[in-house]
Amino acid sequence: MADRALRIAVDGRELLGRPTGVGRYLFEILRAWASDGTVRHSFTVILPGDPPPHLTALGPRIHWHVARSSRAGTWWEQMRLPRALAREAPDVFFAPGYTAPLQHPCPTVVTVHDVSFFAHPEGFPRREGLRRRWLTRTSARRAARVLTVSEFSAREIARWLHVRPDHIEVVPNGAPPLAVRRSHPPEGRLVLYVGSIFQRRRIPLLLEAFRLAHARLPGARLMLVGENRSAPPFDPAAAAAEMGLAKAVEYRSYVTDDELERLYEHARAFVFLSDYEGFALTPFEAIAHGVPPVLLDTPVAREIYGDAARLVRPEPAAIADALVTLLTDDAAHTALSAAGARRLPAFSWSRTAAAALHALESAAAR
Repeated sequence: MADRALRIAVDGRELLGRPTGVGRYLFEILRAWASDGTVRHSFTVILPGDPPPHLTALGPRIHWHVARSSRAGTWWEQMRLPRALAREAPDVFFAPGYTAPLQHPCPTVVTVHDVSFFAHPEGFPRREGLRRRWLTRTSARRAARVLTVSEFSAREIARWLHVRPDHIEVVPNGAPPLAVRRSHPPEGRLVLYVGSIFQRRRIPLLLEAFRLAHARLPGARLMLVGENRSAPPFDPAAAAAEMGLAKAVEYRSYVTDDELERLYEHARAFVFLSDYEGFALTPFEAIAHGVPPVLLDTPVAREIYGDAARLVRPEPAAIADALVTLLTDDAAHTALSAAGARRLPAFSWSRTAAAALHALESAAAR
């Protein structure tokens, strides 16, 4: 704990609109800070638009500074955000989403969740990839501290951004608490995917595996939920139709929180075939709802999920076998769900928030 109360400013743009991973990460940290009565610091979150009610409901400990703009991307970050920081005069600044203003009046802590745009540049439009790579590398090198969410990402940041390992701190994401358990697995055969669609998340591979599973289980259904950010563009609904799966596969770019809750309640299995992630939040959401996940067997999946997920080779037949097992074998489903329930307590948003706050305090004391 710092020996004085600090003025901490936060880039909050990822909280607006339809928040994805970074927005959810920041919201959980802010919620933990707002509810921790031992924290004396003040927090000002700078946004390009008005905070919606679920943000203001965090309470009076979180202040909101609207630096209004219709452009919430890099232009806002590099032009409007620095002016807001100059007016707020914080002791330290938290940039939770990869990059920070090049001009800033105080020490900065930046979270780099992964470096997929370095390791897999083919999955990003050329201009976007160049922008992300330059700004992320520059922000990380100028930051007082770089946070990341896994040991895997720490090694990748050191490799691709050329940041000293002792300048990087691993602060894992939290996981949701275990939901009310079902007395038995759901009888339906719904497979669920939730997450933005990127090339590295292997949706064509998922569809091919599901085609094989569906041939063995004609009642199986697949629901894909997430903004399509694939490059080159890939249309999952059209691809499913070409495979003869139009009635078995549904794609929705967005669902409300209540709709997502209902999907988790009805899902029997979850699938997330990413070959490159810093952490991956949505498989833990599934685990919290008693829905066991199927993931590709990667270093980060082994590090974060361990025996709480069915880890598979990137082969359609192997993935189909895993899906069919979870859709039909109650004993296998129950055993994997129980392993997931044991894994959840290892990841706590309160610990994530406390570690991030300690990094901010250390940066302010430099």
